[in-house]
Parts: sequence; C-alpha cells; structure tokens
Amino acid sequence: MKRWALLLRGVNVGGHRKLPMADLRAWLERIGCRDVTTLLASGNAVVTTSRTDGAALEGWLESEAKAIGLVTDFLVRDADGLRAVIAANPFPDAARAHPNHLVVTFHRAPVPGALVEAVAAEYAGPERLAVVGRELFVDYPDGIGDSKLAPALGRAKFPKLATARNWNTVTKLAALLSAPR
Repeated sequence: MKRWALLLRGVNVGGHRKLPMADLRAWLERIGCRDVTTLLASGNAVVTTSRTDGAALEGWLESEAKAIGLVTDFLVRDADGLRAVIAANPFPDAARAHPNHLVVTFHRAPVPGALVEAVAAEYAGPERLAVVGRELFVDYPDGIGDSKLAPALGRAKFPKLATARNWNTVTKLAALLSAPR
C-alpha cells in the first residue's frame, strides 16, 4: 500500500467543474482508495492505494472519473516526490515571506528550461520563475491576481496538462502524506 497526493486539474475554479469534496471522498472510497482525506475545495486529496506506479495511477483515476462524468486530469505525487519539491524550492525567501504568493505548477513530464528563457525574453514583470524537474516555481511578489505573467506562459507553450498549488497547500499536502494513519 502506498500514500499519494492527488491533484485534480481545474476543479472548483471560477465556477467550473464543480465537485464537492465530500463527493470526491466518497467516489475515491468507492473505487477502492483508503484513508481518504481532502484538503481545501480545489481538488486535493491524499489516499492510500495498492497502486505503486504514479503514471498508471493517473491514467486509472482519469478513466474511473470519466465513467461518472468527471472529466479532469489527475497529477499525483508520493511523499518522497513532495519532499523533493519542497527541498528543491529555489525561492525559500518567498516561502517564508509570502507563501500564498509562491506557486508550484505540477506537470507530468520534465519542463524544458528553455521555456523559462522564452518567457524572460518577452516579459519583464516582477515574478521570478524557475523550473526544477517536473515543477515550475513562480514567486509572485506583488500577488497573483494582477499579474500579467499568464499570457506570457501561454505564448511560451508551457504544457497545458498541469495544475498549480500555492506553497501553503504544497506543504499541507506533504504533511498529510507523512501523517500517521
């Protein structure tokens, strides 16, 4: 049995893909996940399952979700994976000063560093960006709501199959994965 953090893409964002967390918990238990805990209302869950391969788990969850009419992408990380993300944070000062403005975007495959260079070549905003493996870290020192970074990321062709969480959520998910069951 293995513990996984499940990150659902685009759930309960801007009134789209509404999914009450009680429904998500019940569905995950119905399909065989154990020790199900959800975090916030934005599509975060921690589960125990017999599945040990992350990519296979993502595919299985997406297939099972489609069967009940839920069309979303799942990105998963285990405890070691989330600990590695936390350890690799290139902006520890932002994590301390404004953790809700430090965002980690999770991808399925490694993100080419050239994409960050492409953004930097055309965008001179205050945000700091760094890619570490499959994650894009963005420090939004002036806040996320008024940032003009998103269009530049789109023009640079960052992978669309991704989901973002702020630093507070990342660390809470890591704590849930490590908590005794």
